[in-house]
Amino acid sequence: MKLLHWLNAIVRANIRTLEMVGVVMRIFSFSLVSWLGPHSPFLFVWAFNTTDAILLSWCALLKRDPAYTVLNVFWIGVGVVGMIRAAGGFSTP
Repeated sequence: MKLLHWLNAIVRANIRTLEMVGVVMRIFSFSLVSWLGPHSPFLFVWAFNTTDAILLSWCALLKRDPAYTVLNVFWIGVGVVGMIRAAGGFSTP
């Protein structure tokens, strides 16, 4: 529990910077897909996108911002499904 309090204190102290890092990560991952299209490294893109969603969710939770918490937790779920699909888990017919 002390570790979580310590990590939360670090995030709170740097929250604006961490939010900007998360936003830039998201822009980068979607730009990569836009530029490379079907040749995109989708597993990397989804892992990167999920990482930024975790970071942005954490910031939103600490700020007690329900709208951005829901939005970014949703993106975590989308990212997990995307990683499974990119790794060949959920095959489409």
